[in-house]
Amino acid sequence: MNRTLCLLALSVLLLGGCTWVKMQPGAARVRVLAADADASGCVLRGEIGVSVKDRVGLYDRNALKVRDELETLARNEALDLDADAVKPLEEPIAGEQRFSAYRCGTAMPTRTAPATTTPAPKAQPLQMEEAETFPVR
Repeated sequence: MNRTLCLLALSVLLLGGCTWVKMQPGAARVRVLAADADASGCVLRGEIGVSVKDRVGLYDRNALKVRDELETLARNEALDLDADAVKPLEEPIAGEQRFSAYRCGTAMPTRTAPATTTPAPKAQPLQMEEAETFPVR
């Protein structure tokens, strides 16, 4: 009896931890912009608030999975606002996140502070005495 009860409780916990957030048709065309993207060439369509479970019982869900599900939900909601891009307004907190929804059309938002790149130093060929080899086991 105890064993059956434990298996039943374990099954409920494991299945409760499984969530399936499906992307709606058309939501794949909604872009997720970087938080620091300049969307000034886009039209603001509204704000979206989404939430998922970030923990099941004592178990904390994978933060990347939670973020992915939040973005998917935001993309789904963007369709109702006739938006083709969403931009996070904040980091996810306790499984909740807010996004701005934009209609950008062909405009390509850019990051507000593009990273500056410096050319890599030219590689010098190794001299024989500088090379080390290690046996592969």
